[in-house]
Amino acid sequence: MLHLVIADSELELVPKSIVEHPAVVNYAKKRKKRPEEVILEGSYHHSALKKLEDGERRGRPDIVHICLLNALESIANREGKLRVYVHTRNDEVIYVNPETRLPRNYNRFLGLMESLFKNRVVPKDLALLRLEEKTLGELVEEINPDGVFVMHEEGKLVKPRAFGEVLAGLENPVVIVGGFPHGDFLSEVPWEKISIYESSLMAWIVINEVLVNFEANRTFL
Repeated sequence: MLHLVIADSELELVPKSIVEHPAVVNYAKKRKKRPEEVILEGSYHHSALKKLEDGERRGRPDIVHICLLNALESIANREGKLRVYVHTRNDEVIYVNPETRLPRNYNRFLGLMESLFKNRVVPKDLALLRLEEKTLGELVEEINPDGVFVMHEEGKLVKPRAFGEVLAGLENPVVIVGGFPHGDFLSEVPWEKISIYESSLMAWIVINEVLVNFEANRTFL
């Protein structure tokens, strides 16, 4: 089983310090929600982000959306060989049921995430998504893997196919991909760092390469 963790993701509700900012208030009114109930989104809250620490990298739920769509529609997931988790900058972990079919529409995805942060489980009857407070280290310890790899542009350069062979040869590996637009991990990542290209790649491209080459080396195909 391959465990994919989208870590330090810039997915969060609007922080209390900017709930009264006009950009947030106006956006919430259009959504017919309270400001503290909406997901921070850089495209809509750009001026408010300037008031936040690390504001230049925050408010990027779109990265999580694209990564999850790619992972959940993969052959590995359809064959029951993948588990996906989203870890946020605020040390929350979203457990994603392999049967989850996320909305393709981005605004509907934001609504789903807002419901998740409010209710901790959505939908309640199926528990396809579950939110818990947990650090990245605690999540990895819980999974109890036989290998942990952090995808990092400064990591050991390995060809994607060769990395896929390594993953396929393990029983319970974890692959950690950053869910942020730039910069480095906020969490401690003391595990082996791997790079599959000579320069930085978008998170969803890294996920695609990892999954395709993992699949190519598994007997379920």
